[in-house]
Amino acid sequence: MKKYLITGLLIWIPLVITIWVLKVIFDALDQSLLLLPAEFRTESWLGTHIPGLGAILTVLVVLLTGVFATNFFGARLVQLWHDVLHRIPVVNSIYSSVKQISDTLFSSSGEAFRKALLVQWPREGMWTIAFMTGTPGGGVVKHVPPDCIAVYVPTTPNPTGGYFVIVPRKDVIELEMTVDQALKYIISMGVVPPAR
Repeated sequence: MKKYLITGLLIWIPLVITIWVLKVIFDALDQSLLLLPAEFRTESWLGTHIPGLGAILTVLVVLLTGVFATNFFGARLVQLWHDVLHRIPVVNSIYSSVKQISDTLFSSSGEAFRKALLVQWPREGMWTIAFMTGTPGGGVVKHVPPDCIAVYVPTTPNPTGGYFVIVPRKDVIELEMTVDQALKYIISMGVVPPAR
């Protein structure tokens, strides 16, 4: 009986959590219709809300923004928008930090989260998986040994929380696994090892 119960749970838990996460994302995207004036919403001219229309609208707006921002005129307008936001005192610090992080994470040429590593953490002799985020910069580089790298050590089972550390490159082992495989291994608390 216990075996059947556990087998059933192993089938249903990932499925239910996946559906729940997708529903949360879908519902959040669908809320974009609330930004439209009431007369443009489907409730006013069809009498009912059409689920998914807000998600489609969100994807369409993001796509059109990307198309617009890649041409010369759009790029100039985006740069003007950045300049305006950088002049507003409180907005400047928040916006510039978020922009710098998103540019780093989504850049195809950057090093951030492209390599899975093995590092000794939290002390020598104990090993954990980490992700390379780049190289030390600014004033930090003057105070650390040469040839160091910046790494992010995620916590288990929630990898969004973790530690940022700077370690010598010689103390790091590059793993032959993708970042996705490493994340699955971390989230599963080592239960789901990466395929060899």
